[in-house]
Amino acid sequence: MEERQSFQLYPSSITGESFAAGGSVLDHKYGQSDPFTLGVEEEYMLLDPDTMDLVQHIDTVLSAITEEEFQARIAPELMQSVLEISTPICHNAGDVDAELRKLRSYVTQVGREQGLRVGSAGTHPFSLFERQRITARDRYRNLVDQLQYVARRELIFGMHVHVAVDGAEKAIKVLNALLVHLADLLALSASSPFWRGELTGLHSTRQMVFAAFPRSGVPPRFANYNEYAEVVGQLEKTGCIADYTHIWWDVRPHPKWGTIEMRVMDSVTRIEDSVALAAYVQSLVKWYSDRCDAGEELPSFHRMLITENKWLAGRYGLEAPVMDLVTGRRNRVPVAQLIRRTLRAIEPHARELGSDRELEGIREIMSRGNGADRQRRVFNANRDIYEVVREIADATEQVETPAKAA
Repeated sequence: MEERQSFQLYPSSITGESFAAGGSVLDHKYGQSDPFTLGVEEEYMLLDPDTMDLVQHIDTVLSAITEEEFQARIAPELMQSVLEISTPICHNAGDVDAELRKLRSYVTQVGREQGLRVGSAGTHPFSLFERQRITARDRYRNLVDQLQYVARRELIFGMHVHVAVDGAEKAIKVLNALLVHLADLLALSASSPFWRGELTGLHSTRQMVFAAFPRSGVPPRFANYNEYAEVVGQLEKTGCIADYTHIWWDVRPHPKWGTIEMRVMDSVTRIEDSVALAAYVQSLVKWYSDRCDAGEELPSFHRMLITENKWLAGRYGLEAPVMDLVTGRRNRVPVAQLIRRTLRAIEPHARELGSDRELEGIREIMSRGNGADRQRRVFNANRDIYEVVREIADATEQVETPAKAA
């Protein structure tokens, strides 16, 4: 994706943008902004209001955006049926809540004016990738040319959260520690139980589809920032990638913005869930950053163990029987149990950030289930997959500010 205005932080297009062209890959902006500020990106479906199928109308929507405030915040993606929104820099999850409500409200309004609806989930329950058109821009055509079927099949929708960190070496240490929470975040956000009109038996089909992409999945553990830079530099100088944003790990450093970018989550339907997940990620980063500042050695586990837990979370959601890598206990435990333990640890940090109220939304997700659970319940009532998509659209477009926040 081409560079947006400097005020627009955190572009996360699948094709990325060049950073420090001709310069050192070690260039970064860690420590150049307030620590723990955050930004959120979400990818939405453009829907026909009658058939609930995806429609190829991203250019129609973009041409209808007349308010300057939103022009830098709404962008195309690989396929013409996908729209991406990005918040400005936020200091806490309450800011994220306000910005996401503003963006979803505006996108919903523009969509309805153009005869469209908007939905947020990890996959569209029945649309076929073969019927989607690639966005008519060279960067997307080049991606399809490089990845072929793997890119054409990528009809999925994700949520990304950036959190600023005040040092490059610290960013690598914190990122390594965050890997153990990929299963948490995937289980909480999973909202893609359908693919091509069928229940897949998975909570996050999106993750399994995206696994075919090169340089995706769980990242390796890096000893320091220089090792990360050397790996990226080797990929760049040999022409494997144009820049580091062509590395699509579940969580990655984003040197241009001085952030850690958490990418493992499905797009979620309820705005309250998006805000809760942002609070969870921000609080985790602060927790590990504070431990790092205190001289504590942060936990780090083998990539194979992290990957196994992530697979279980994508398969079983909040009921996933995962390994407790922190304690090393012999028996597996429900991932929800580990999330509750993590919440107890990060709640003081959420209070310091001013994100504690929004963090409570994580307990609500565990109480009522994730998006995949909801979609299955709706489907099981009448075995009507169109009703599932309508419910996704209805909940996505429900953006009124709750009374307690008014």
